[in-house]
Amino acid sequence: MVALTEDSTKTPVDPAVPSDGTQRLVLVTGPSGAGRSTAINVLEDLGFEAIDNLPLSLIPRLLDGPSRPEPLALGLDVRNRDFSASNVIELIDRLTRDPRYAPEVLFLDCAPEVLERRYNETRRRHPLSPDSGPATGVMAEIDLLQPIRVRADVLVDTSDLSPHDLKAELTRWFDIRPDGRLTVSLHSFSYKRGVPRGIDMMFDCRFLTNPHWEPALRPLTGREAAVQDHVAGDSRFAEFLDRVCEMILFLLPAYVEEGKSHLSVGFGCTGGQHRSVTLAEMVAAVLAKAGWPVSIRHRELERRIPAPSSLGDAACIPQETVRLRGFERGGTR
Repeated sequence: MVALTEDSTKTPVDPAVPSDGTQRLVLVTGPSGAGRSTAINVLEDLGFEAIDNLPLSLIPRLLDGPSRPEPLALGLDVRNRDFSASNVIELIDRLTRDPRYAPEVLFLDCAPEVLERRYNETRRRHPLSPDSGPATGVMAEIDLLQPIRVRADVLVDTSDLSPHDLKAELTRWFDIRPDGRLTVSLHSFSYKRGVPRGIDMMFDCRFLTNPHWEPALRPLTGREAAVQDHVAGDSRFAEFLDRVCEMILFLLPAYVEEGKSHLSVGFGCTGGQHRSVTLAEMVAAVLAKAGWPVSIRHRELERRIPAPSSLGDAACIPQETVRLRGFERGGTR
């Protein structure tokens, strides 16, 4: 279980719009390059009215008047002329005392060395050190934001997150869609590279017959019929698939009743190419047929496809292409 907040046992923010007439308001901040701009876009996709890079002095004017039907997400950027930790904390305290608002602070965190690497890779100047190397600006900004970080309601470390990972984590915390449908994401992965972040349930597929040892199948993947047929030829496969699907389908209604909005299920094998991919594909088909919104991510297969960076204020987080099947409901490519 990945710790997304200071308290990993903290119950996720209630996704429902407050029923007492208060205005739900998410303040989004964090060091430059950690993913703030992407987070704003994700919240907008989730139904928030999103405004980025608004000067702090204009926020009270924006909020003056009756509450809006949509929740608000405001991006706070150190590049604003009136930005300071004390001003932000004063704003948080003011909103907390005001009965018209239900404020939450979303802080996108990131390791200093990762932020520095992202700036070096994109050759962009850091806003706090435009005339010197990014390391100086990175450390200055981390120090500047520390008082705000400790006030965060939701803290997400993006050091190892792809854009898809960040979207999934923010959806878990802030999804306000009224249908209340639980979405399922299936992940295939290699145990050699570790377990993916945020997995709720995990199945080890390494006991099944490995297509890697068949020269004709080695270059193929579990998306292809020849590999799937080979894996399914294992005498234990059919019962394993049935039991996995039966358990997931049994648990999904219970998770919905509990208020869970997203379930992440992992399938691991040695290389993340054949057996785990096969299981993820077949389980997805079963769940989709049963009417559940499903998406698939094959982590090791994605890493074969180079793509430009697209996450973060400095667009510095390596992009990983996400494959979403035609039966998925919602999501972005």
